[in-house]
Amino acid sequence: MCDTFVALGSLTLTGNTILAKNSDREPEEAQALVHIPRTKHSAAFVQCTFIDIPQVSETYEVILSKPFQMWGAEMGANEFGLTIGNEAVFTTVKMSRTNQGLTGMDMIRLCLERCTKATEALTLIQELLQTYGQDACGGYKNNSFFYHNSFIISDPEESFVFETAGKSWAYRRITDHHSISNGLGIHTDYDAFHLEIEPKAFPYFWRKAANPFSFKDYFSDILYTQVGRAKQRQSCSIGLLKNHIHPGVSVESAMDILKTHHMPDSDFTPKKATTACLCMHATGLTNPSTTTGSMVTELRKNGTHTLWMTGTSMPCLSVYIPFFFGTPTLENFRVPTAKPDDSFWWQAEKLHQWICQDYSVRKVDWQKETDRLQKSLIKQEQALFSGQTSMERLSEFSGKALTEVEELYQKFLSLI
Repeated sequence: MCDTFVALGSLTLTGNTILAKNSDREPEEAQALVHIPRTKHSAAFVQCTFIDIPQVSETYEVILSKPFQMWGAEMGANEFGLTIGNEAVFTTVKMSRTNQGLTGMDMIRLCLERCTKATEALTLIQELLQTYGQDACGGYKNNSFFYHNSFIISDPEESFVFETAGKSWAYRRITDHHSISNGLGIHTDYDAFHLEIEPKAFPYFWRKAANPFSFKDYFSDILYTQVGRAKQRQSCSIGLLKNHIHPGVSVESAMDILKTHHMPDSDFTPKKATTACLCMHATGLTNPSTTTGSMVTELRKNGTHTLWMTGTSMPCLSVYIPFFFGTPTLENFRVPTAKPDDSFWWQAEKLHQWICQDYSVRKVDWQKETDRLQKSLIKQEQALFSGQTSMERLSEFSGKALTEVEELYQKFLSLI
């Protein structure tokens, strides 16, 4: 389960597009922050998660948040401000489950490495779907977790929601704000759609296309969509976005939305978490996912873009760290492995799990410190962009921010 939302500049405090996502994965699937510079390639093919496809001569600079073991990414951006987040969606199209296609995460990374704007990404995903399809497992230890994908694709100028079912797709331009969860949402209000004739899964063999054609009604799998409470989470994020329209959606308010549970914080404990949470905590069979990474991006039409990324699970306990293109902050950042190690993700996970054992008590001192640090980082970033800045200053600020967050974790870990 995941949640992605976007607010265009007409609704934000700064006039810049803000896109945000929580990545919900299996609880022990560490998520890596990866910075890949613009690269020239001589190899004929690139190995994606399961299949290889032709490589291009040059790929663009990207910053990604990705499951440590996968080639593709859950979310990220490139040097042009193209930013993408995806969601698992469950449809009526039958999947062969042979791992002979691309994952949604593969398509995100391919678009970010090869496209400069949102319209190019729309075209590329259509081509990838038609050529390779998406018969690919999206799970970690759960090797039976197959799904299709929806995306929010944004650049500093425009944004789109793009939904798929097998090789079929529909998209719509976003005019002010939008949110997606784990369910199809485009009815007949698409800008364009493509209908591919593919086998249907049981019990949807006899579902007929209405006139006018509704992408959601024709392709939605009712059971999985309802169990995942996609509609409830989407309504929650949309409602919270609307609450912030006056005076304007900000980076800080986007972070607050991603930290939201399905009940007041004063009543919440991780044991009460359900699939209705935006900030998700795994509780068992009916709620198997945890938010393992979170991102808020601010896309500037004439300037440097800011990527605020946690690099940790559970945004309700995390600090968003600012990253910028053209800076070396993530150059030596350790990618986590399958088991606890000294990477930032696993060190934070150790503290988060300890807090969750007595959440209402142990979170108090921690959140006082993280709130103080987060507000300070946001204020410093705003000051940097209030006048003339330089890559040197941005690089220094980003590196210092990462160090301060890491030191805060080590301070609390030493106490437990």
